[in-house]
Amino acid sequence: MTTPRGFTALLVASVAFATLVSCGPVTTTTVRKPQLYEWNDDGGPGEVAIRINLETQRASYTRGGRPIGWSYVATGTPGHSTPQGTFRITEKVIDKYSNAYGWIEDEFGNVVNGDAQPSTPVPAGCNYVPAPMPYWMRLTDWGIGMHAGLIPNPGTPASHGCIRLPKPFAPVLFSVVNVGTPVKIVKEKPALPAIPVDDPSSSTTTTYTLSNPTIP
Repeated sequence: MTTPRGFTALLVASVAFATLVSCGPVTTTTVRKPQLYEWNDDGGPGEVAIRINLETQRASYTRGGRPIGWSYVATGTPGHSTPQGTFRITEKVIDKYSNAYGWIEDEFGNVVNGDAQPSTPVPAGCNYVPAPMPYWMRLTDWGIGMHAGLIPNPGTPASHGCIRLPKPFAPVLFSVVNVGTPVKIVKEKPALPAIPVDDPSSSTTTTYTLSNPTIP
C-alpha cells in the first residue's frame, strides 16, 4: 500500500519525468517541393519558341534554337484533352477570366462547387465566380491557351484543356513572348539514354540505344 508520503514522492517524480520528456528535442520532417521550372534566358538574338510534351507534362523553351529553360505544365485531363499540333500565340492578356469554367461560393466566400460552368444552377445566396487565367496567351479560337495556374501534381494533367504554367514563372514567360510566337504541342515518350557496349574484339566502344533490339 502506498503511503501519503510515498504517493507524493511518486507524483513529484512523475511530473519531473514528464517535464524532462517535454523539454527534449522535437524532430520535424521538411518535405521538399519539386522544382517547377528553370529559366536561363540571356535575352540574346533570336525568337523564343515553345515545345510542350503532353506525355511528360513539361515544356521546353528556346531562343534562336538555344535552350533557355523548361517548366512543368498541367494540361487537359481525359475528356478535356489539350490538342496536339503547331500553334502560334494570337492574344496576350494579363488579367483574363474564363468564360467557360469557374466555381460557386456562398456569401462567406466558401466554395460550394469547385467545378462549375456559367450554366450551372446557383443556389440562393451564392455566386458564380469565373476562373482567373492570369498571363493568358491564346493558342486557339476555341479557348485553349497558356496561363498561370495550379500544378497540383507535377507530371500529371489537371486542367480543362488549357496549359497551366507555374504561377511564379508565367509572368516571366509572358514578358518574352509575342503574338506570333510558335508553340508546338506533342505527345512523345522521353528519349532513352544511350548505353555503351564494349566489343571484346575491338578497342572501340559501340553505342546502342535502349530501343535497339540488336544489342548483343
